[in-house]
Amino acid sequence: MVRGAGDRLFNAAVILILSLCGIAAVFPLLYVVSVSLTPLGEVLRSGSFPIIPREITFSAYETLLQESGMLRALGVTAFVTVAGTALNMLFTVFMAYPLSRKWLPGRSLFLMMVLFTMLFSGGIIPTYLVVKALGLLDSLWALILPTLIGSFNVFIVKSFFEQLPEEIFESAKMDGAGELRLLAQIALPLSLSVIATISLFYAVGHWNDFFQAIMYITDRNLFPLQVIVREILMQTQQPLENVESMTPTQTLQMAAVVLASLPIIVVYPFLQKYFTKGMLLGSIKG
Repeated sequence: MVRGAGDRLFNAAVILILSLCGIAAVFPLLYVVSVSLTPLGEVLRSGSFPIIPREITFSAYETLLQESGMLRALGVTAFVTVAGTALNMLFTVFMAYPLSRKWLPGRSLFLMMVLFTMLFSGGIIPTYLVVKALGLLDSLWALILPTLIGSFNVFIVKSFFEQLPEEIFESAKMDGAGELRLLAQIALPLSLSVIATISLFYAVGHWNDFFQAIMYITDRNLFPLQVIVREILMQTQQPLENVESMTPTQTLQMAAVVLASLPIIVVYPFLQKYFTKGMLLGSIKG
């Protein structure tokens, strides 16, 4: 296909714009990583934190993992993310699948109830009182159970289930398959894209959760990662306890940001194709 000068100029402009957007997106990440690896001597020589330091040090990461409770917080956040996401998906699927079956008695009423929770919430104080009455304060389950089911996610999974060919379910029913078998052997294998998408939603939510932790957790040993990171970022004047003077405070702060963000950044590229496909297919029908 022969392209004219106008097409080539348009393509060059698009490439230039996308390149600038890519640089604008990558630059903050590069700066954060650079600052987290910059030793104090490099800062004194340059007068500021360079974008690409000539010398690097991992002392900030060593300090955080050894002396600030970061390692314990990583374990807490990892448990909440893994256990919470598993329970989220279990209850979301068990709620979305029946709602996707048009023969379900009272289906419209249940859908309206789910929709109502998307539009109105009980509020912070009533939710706190419920969590307290259940004895979940200072418990990791307080970070999981209050957000066990996301209404928006239920609608996405329900819409995806509704798009599966009904003939497959009818054929399986003729062979004697029950609803649980239909869900486990037909619906779920055909819905891996939306399952991966919603799992990513839940996992990122648990990993970045900060508000529930400061609401329900007072035991420092149960603080998740984001609370510890906030404490580090708030220490703008004084370094952490027992931190060597050769480690700048801002270097510690950026190292904390990298540690908090790295797992999600590593996992997301592997789920990106499922994320895009699941969002498109799961949002066609309402």
